[in-house]
Amino acid sequence: MADGITVSRTGLSRPAVVLALLACTAVLSAALFMTIGARGDWGFVLAFRATKLAGMALVAIAIAVSTVLFQTLTQNRILSPAIMGFDSLYVAIQTALVFLLGSRQLTSFDPRLRFLFEAVTMVLVALLLFRWLLARHSGNIHVLVLSGVVFGVMFRSLASMLQRVLDPNEFSVLQDLLFAHFNSIETELLGASAIVVAVVSVAAWRMVHALDVLALGRDTAIGLGIEHKRMANTLLLMIAVLVSVSAALVGPVTFFGLLVANLAYGLLGSQKHAHTLPAAALIAVIALTAGQAVLEHVFGMDTALSIIIEFVGGIVFILLLLRGAYR
Repeated sequence: MADGITVSRTGLSRPAVVLALLACTAVLSAALFMTIGARGDWGFVLAFRATKLAGMALVAIAIAVSTVLFQTLTQNRILSPAIMGFDSLYVAIQTALVFLLGSRQLTSFDPRLRFLFEAVTMVLVALLLFRWLLARHSGNIHVLVLSGVVFGVMFRSLASMLQRVLDPNEFSVLQDLLFAHFNSIETELLGASAIVVAVVSVAAWRMVHALDVLALGRDTAIGLGIEHKRMANTLLLMIAVLVSVSAALVGPVTFFGLLVANLAYGLLGSQKHAHTLPAAALIAVIALTAGQAVLEHVFGMDTALSIIIEFVGGIVFILLLLRGAYR
């Protein structure tokens, strides 16, 4: 043992070995996604698949990083940013747009303008909620989480009310918009999304030591010199941006972050964010690329990857509850 981390006979720590294996597996998954079943003009096929691969990698990193940051802030491993009402807000936004504009006009909009509107709206609503609650309750994260649950129910109820008066054809289009689609990411959005995700991810990486201290608890972190309220505001902003970009790109995925974050904790045997952040991101990339490759070339796209993710993630959530793994 060295600093509480198991060292292998090769002299490498367990997290280093796991991260190396995950990186190799991620590269292999990406290579299989790019080449398996490829026929015809390889130039066209590789360019087409590379675009989808880039989109899935962006979504994977955004979801993984935001979930690890949120669990560190709340000190709870069974929570994900979805509990703050982000998914419900996305559903409410899509429902309101279809209700006000109609599905035909909505789908004819410039994807970049639609993406910008959805992402900015989600970030602004989240910031107003966070800033108001943190100011009124002196940085109490538990009050913030509970309020997020209440606002999530409110957004869902509003969306449900509007859906009841929609034309059946409009409702059918809306239902399709509310499922996460990893196979139809708009290529025009990748550049801006990549910049945003990269900036936030680098900022999170520069904070890894402060995050390790924050994970010890609010009182301990304050005693060790962390400005808890300021850091909480910063992390909530970063989480809001990542979740908003991910949802605007592919749609809401409730349990995916919970799944990959807990897999990372279990595989690493380390609580250091310098290990957990890249591990969760790599596991997310592997899950999306390998899963999409299997769906496309084994099952012939008979189902959506998001449905499988939600099913497996829901089972993992229940198991974590039964094991009491919420601290």
